[in-house]
Amino acid sequence: MRILLACDKFKGTLTAPEVHAALTPALTAAGHTVTAVPIADGGDGTVAAAVSAGFTERTAQVSGPLGTPVTARWAERSGTAVIEMAEASGLALIDPDAESALAASSSGTGELIAAALDAGCTEIVLGVGGSATSDGGAGMLSALGIRFLDAAGDPIPPGGQGLERLDEVDTAGLHPVLRDGGAHIILASDVENPLTGPDGAAAVYGPQKGAGPAEVERLDRALAHFASLVPDGEHHAGRAGAGAAGGMGFGAFALLGAASVPGADYVLDLVGFTRAVDEADAVVTGEGRFDEQTLSGKGPGAVIAAARDRSLPVHVVCGSSEIAEERIADLGIAGVHRMTDVADLDSCLSEPAGVLELLAPRLAEGMR
Repeated sequence: MRILLACDKFKGTLTAPEVHAALTPALTAAGHTVTAVPIADGGDGTVAAAVSAGFTERTAQVSGPLGTPVTARWAERSGTAVIEMAEASGLALIDPDAESALAASSSGTGELIAAALDAGCTEIVLGVGGSATSDGGAGMLSALGIRFLDAAGDPIPPGGQGLERLDEVDTAGLHPVLRDGGAHIILASDVENPLTGPDGAAAVYGPQKGAGPAEVERLDRALAHFASLVPDGEHHAGRAGAGAAGGMGFGAFALLGAASVPGADYVLDLVGFTRAVDEADAVVTGEGRFDEQTLSGKGPGAVIAAARDRSLPVHVVCGSSEIAEERIADLGIAGVHRMTDVADLDSCLSEPAGVLELLAPRLAEGMR
């Protein structure tokens, strides 16, 4: 049987290629032919997926969310750059608290974009999952030459808290390639939240970045104030995805003219998933936690839908599952294989590759 492995990362434990490496030996030993296509949804793992598809990995030293330098990866091929916000401005780079929720800046992401532009890239694909920031993309835009000034004409402080003092947005210094239309930005995200309000960037995502109720209220007001100073700001603030990555979507839409694409679908196309699934007899996908969010725009959900459309059996490998058995049957999933079926939780977290290797023969048996 020709089996396509198309797994996402198991967040915090294994990359998608590491998941595939743990599963492949048992499948090949059972006589199957295995093809592996790592997937992502625009968040963590997007650059790795691009590299697996033939992009060249690049690195740049940029400012982290709180200003500490970090070495961030990006990927390039034929004038297209794939940039993962989590690499430069990610939540995993800091220990989030109320102070960082207000101060974290997206400037490092802008520095990565500038590096790609300076390298001659004309299409910038910006994956925006996993951010630490709630600055409306102001840090990113500052790194690209836009000035954010207070009433005295001085630069505002970094982070969402700086937007409280914003009086003027000066776009004259925007990076010349962007200013002259020599490159364009594509926002790869599955977030549909607006910029502000109860479903906005601060209210929905601020708490996971360390914001308490007081910080959420401040950030929401600051983001609304930012939108009030930008041409057509109210329109862009209400667009689906404006609240992605602490308002990065808004900044990219309003000041860079960015387009938006579903992150999971874009990455699947990028890595050649369609061609690979058309040649498969069965599909294996998965991520650390299999739940309703998986089925709502995330990479494995898109894989499940594609397999179902082709009447291919699809198996899910995961750390744990929160999907009811009747729901699994309704989705046409042939099997769900949980790491917790063969090991305790501590082992799943401390030795994930070994646990997946224990689980792999069960997967192979279920695919006969």
